Amino acid sequence: MTTADPVRFGRRTLLGAAAAFGAGLTFSGCGGSHGPGQEPAAGKGGAEGYNGPDVTLQYWNGLTGGDGPVMKKLVAKFMKAHPKIKVTTTSIAWADLFQKLPAAVQSGRAPDICLMHTADIATNAARRVVQPIDDVIKGLGLTADDYAELVWKATFFKSQQYAIPLDIHPAGLYYNKKVLTQVGADPTKPPTTKDEFMAVLDKCKSKNVKGYWVSALSVGGLVAQSMIFQNGGYMISDDGTKTGFGDQPAIDSITYFKSLIDDGYSPKNAAADGDWVSFSNNKAAFMIVGPWMVTPCKEAKGLDWGCAPIPVFGSQQQTWAGSHCFTLPRQANQDKNKATAARVFVNWMSKNSVGWAEAGMVPARKSVRESSEFAQYTDVKQFEKMIDWAHFPPNVPGAGDTDPEWSKAVSLAVTGKKPIAQALQDAAQKGDQILTANKKKYSG
Repeated sequence: MTTADPVRFGRRTLLGAAAAFGAGLTFSGCGGSHGPGQEPAAGKGGAEGYNGPDVTLQYWNGLTGGDGPVMKKLVAKFMKAHPKIKVTTTSIAWADLFQKLPAAVQSGRAPDICLMHTADIATNAARRVVQPIDDVIKGLGLTADDYAELVWKATFFKSQQYAIPLDIHPAGLYYNKKVLTQVGADPTKPPTTKDEFMAVLDKCKSKNVKGYWVSALSVGGLVAQSMIFQNGGYMISDDGTKTGFGDQPAIDSITYFKSLIDDGYSPKNAAADGDWVSFSNNKAAFMIVGPWMVTPCKEAKGLDWGCAPIPVFGSQQQTWAGSHCFTLPRQANQDKNKATAARVFVNWMSKNSVGWAEAGMVPARKSVRESSEFAQYTDVKQFEKMIDWAHFPPNVPGAGDTDPEWSKAVSLAVTGKKPIAQALQDAAQKGDQILTANKKKYSG
């Protein structure tokens, strides 16, 4: 995945979906009658295979970066194993996808399968864009024991399951061995704590090296949020009624990362992708981002690097995390053969997701992570270590609507245009108002 993917900057933004829903589409809330009213399909959820006539499935995803070709390879393998099922893959930028998907469902032209993040599920389930997949879970005999507990829970909305997890992608630490050696730090021992992280940055500073580049445009994403979670904070409360933007953990996190600029560990006015540009050009010691940057690191010429769990900047081990999941959009007139074939596809992709590790992603399914095939992905396995302390967004419809307020506040605070506490508390007030409005919007 390239730096163009918005997941790189933190929680999935649902601006596209929000814009689509606000533009006059007639979806109803949970249980409403205006959207396609399809019930879950009966059957074995794809476990029985497919023996019907030739079908063509439409599969949408937002994989427009380096992970797109990896997914297409998996799809090609699936089609080779299932000659009666042709899959047409359409990759659309995430924000655009969530504008197009609701409209496609409403018009009766929905794709048969759609990949989305756990942060997208609640909104699309509440608006009846995707259908429950309890039949798939039951038919395949899947349980929470087959997946990491946190990612399994993230696929539910109001007691129904709407997705099958494909992967888990927590934020982690990348370290540049060449730079560490140049500044006199041990290139074999990445920092595990805030103190150790700062000790290396001090060595960098003594050699006139900006060890970790902080950008006002992106630090508020997975970087700052990981520290917030480590100090017991949250972005959105579990019940969806309050943001944690103005709470002390958030203030402390932004204060810390701003101090890295103020104290000369980072240049001022770094671009949103400054951490990657500096890291890949041997100008910085560290980069904090998800496992999707494993492949770009491998492909970068002259880059000697390693990756490790994110340091503990706060009081406990926690890290921002996301997950790609397979969903089945609602169909106005469901073709039974396509319904079965789509479930066969989702089942096969989940069971064969070890190939997805080529994109740097940690397979969500335990049996795949425990396989000998996955053992060869030593870099990706560093991110696997963080599964039990990964922090996923709560299952709250419209939670992403608050993202612009948070991002704007972080930018104002980090650039010094507004005092940190004031900027974040103002954003919290606006964010809370958005959540209150969303409670009404999605409760109908």
